[in-house]
Amino acid sequence: MKKQKPLFFSRINYHPIVYILLIGTMLVSLTTSMSVPFLAVYLDNHSGLGYSVIGIIIGAAPLAATFGGFLGGVLSDLFGRKKLMLISLVFLAITYFFITETGNPYLLTAISIFRGLSAAFFGTVSKTLMGDVIPPEKRYRVFSLKYFSTNLGYAVGPVAGVYFGIDGSSVAFPLTGFACLLYAIVLFAGFMYKKSVNFEEEPGNKVEKATLGNALHTIKSDRALLFFIIGGIILTAVHGQMSVYVSQYLNRNFRDGIEFFSYLLSIHGLTIVILQLPLTRMFEKYKGIPTITAGALLLALGEVGFGFSETKLFLIISMVIFTIGEIFIIPSEYAVIDSITPEQTRGTYYGTQELTQVGSFLGPWFAGTVFSQLGAKPMFVCMAILAVVSILFYMEGMDRYKKQHDNDYGLRNQAIEKA
Repeated sequence: MKKQKPLFFSRINYHPIVYILLIGTMLVSLTTSMSVPFLAVYLDNHSGLGYSVIGIIIGAAPLAATFGGFLGGVLSDLFGRKKLMLISLVFLAITYFFITETGNPYLLTAISIFRGLSAAFFGTVSKTLMGDVIPPEKRYRVFSLKYFSTNLGYAVGPVAGVYFGIDGSSVAFPLTGFACLLYAIVLFAGFMYKKSVNFEEEPGNKVEKATLGNALHTIKSDRALLFFIIGGIILTAVHGQMSVYVSQYLNRNFRDGIEFFSYLLSIHGLTIVILQLPLTRMFEKYKGIPTITAGALLLALGEVGFGFSETKLFLIISMVIFTIGEIFIIPSEYAVIDSITPEQTRGTYYGTQELTQVGSFLGPWFAGTVFSQLGAKPMFVCMAILAVVSILFYMEGMDRYKKQHDNDYGLRNQAIEKA
């Protein structure tokens, strides 16, 4: 009798905490996809605030998360990873419970900031914890599964929200809060069950930690990195909080626009789930500036498609094009940073990548301002132009790096010849 090969998932044997993190990630992303992408429309319908103000409120979360990523490492040393993860999940739940209880822009901004910080603390520490309990040769697969779990939740969540009639409603936000609390309870139980396991880093195995001061100093001294970060901020402004301005546009210009936006979000997540792995493998040898250029052009094409589509079919096509551009860009941005990173300062260079999330704050504000002043089509055209402009900064950054690299190589040869 021929021996059957074990199924893919039957060969996966990780620490129980890893399974809790993967399942919890999917649960929270599933409920989050019913609430956060619809926050702009919810505030537009219930608060009476303008587009630009709503953009600032929503953009405050990723802006806070940008700096929270640096602070999370410091706080984890102070409180310990397990405590910080549980505390951040509880605070994250609280922000979802209160976000629909006020229309005051200052309180909403404060809640948004706390939401961004809590999410950043948990995200930063959970990735580090997973690295502690997973052998190096298995980490890539686990982080890929985490990315898959996130997008699977976003593929299913919006459609489930439409089916139950809760997408973007005042019910969706507390539901997300309860999901975060449930996640915290199960994670706490997992920690208690495996309390004998030490999740902290071994003293001799510490890695360089990025601080905000070191990151800013590195950007100031490395001009190539500076141009890459600027290009990343511009690109993130286009795709980082895309749901904010697209949802507002559909709400105002299409019948049943919010329900259709739910389907678009599911298409976005499903496209990533289906195409991310094959596209990454197919274009892996081109990763870097070529794939960033292709991705930025696809983002621009998708933006123009959003603005000028008169039917839902063309909106769906535009979303698929936009999403493929995003698939090209996200891993390529890290590849570009990695290509110029000195080995001894790898932690700081990777940390600078977090600063590109400033674009997630600038994007909703900029799009909202153009939308309110000029209308939908000019807004999408402006976002498309930003995507194309980002290419120039990446190309300039690579040019600066090559010149510096050639100069350093020439100086080393001169030193060898003199010796």
